[in-house]
Amino acid sequence: MKTAYTHGTIYTSEKKLTGKAILVTDGVIEDIVDSDKIGLDYTIKDLGGLNIAPAFIDLQIYGGNGKLFSANLDVPSIQATYEYCLKGGCAQFMITMATNTIEIFLKGMEIVRRYWEQGGKGLLGLHLEGPYINPAKKGAHLADCIKRPTITEVKMLLDQGRDVLKMMTLAPEVCDTEIIELLMQNGIIVSAGHTNATYVEAKNKFAIGIPTSTHLFNAMSPLQSRAPGMVGALYNDDKIKASIVADGIHVDFAAVSISKKIMGERLFFITDAVTATSQGAYQHVFTGDRYTLPDGTLSGSALTMMKCVSNAVNHCGISLDEALRMASTYPAQLLTGNKILGKIAKGFTADFVVFDDALNVNQVITNG
Repeated sequence: MKTAYTHGTIYTSEKKLTGKAILVTDGVIEDIVDSDKIGLDYTIKDLGGLNIAPAFIDLQIYGGNGKLFSANLDVPSIQATYEYCLKGGCAQFMITMATNTIEIFLKGMEIVRRYWEQGGKGLLGLHLEGPYINPAKKGAHLADCIKRPTITEVKMLLDQGRDVLKMMTLAPEVCDTEIIELLMQNGIIVSAGHTNATYVEAKNKFAIGIPTSTHLFNAMSPLQSRAPGMVGALYNDDKIKASIVADGIHVDFAAVSISKKIMGERLFFITDAVTATSQGAYQHVFTGDRYTLPDGTLSGSALTMMKCVSNAVNHCGISLDEALRMASTYPAQLLTGNKILGKIAKGFTADFVVFDDALNVNQVITNG
């Protein structure tokens, strides 16, 4: 099938274009051409003057539309999360499970496989946030399930999670170098988070090749004058990326702005979104603009990816084209072996978000 998307402002991730058309053949971007150069064999899709950009990628989301994955370990909960993602302009996501029992993690892996077997869309894989984290920075995580890793257990998770487990948040100071190297050798995106690492501990583990960190500022050792901590180590490293929850609640908008000026292209968005649930180990209560545990502990956001973009533009002094990259291009760069997501360019997957000038999502186009 050959389709041409025309009459829109195109944000490719590298430039802003007008008067152009995106040519798509069988779900892959073929080219960007002048609007009057479209072949007769293309079906024209008129965008009506709206904006079009690479669809967003959320590497940390726990559920959506009333279905928290860890509390509803079934295919419909992943589907509900995918539909929530689409409403916010996101076409690809990493379903996430917070610290839990190993048995629950294994069940989650099984359900991810089942979702794919049933033709489920958008799911990149499973992100385990824990259980190898620092109890001192557990946040809303289950204290009883936090542990130090063993080679035997990690090898078992890698074996059982083959092709499913894609990302793991861990505290680098509680994990031996051998553990981190084993995960990375098996293609796992290792993210430093829920950590009380000192500046030196963090820098030493970054040297192994850890590529990213989880929700900057939240549940990590802060930047202080005599103890730069994990935040200082992230600021002072020109390679490692960091996700951030840009809702003005997890992190003040001024802190997002400051971090962006320091980290540049290394900073990207996640929603860290949960959904209301009164069952399972994690019971989230919606309080108007965030989610908390019943005891009031902040436990997740109510963000969509487009809301992250909007907040960045309206509250953090970040340009629209850069905010779009923070929601698509930069997370795509972390995906192991990825060369086809996060840009509107020849050879890339035709996943697009179409939106108006007020940053309202009009539609998400997947595979053209």
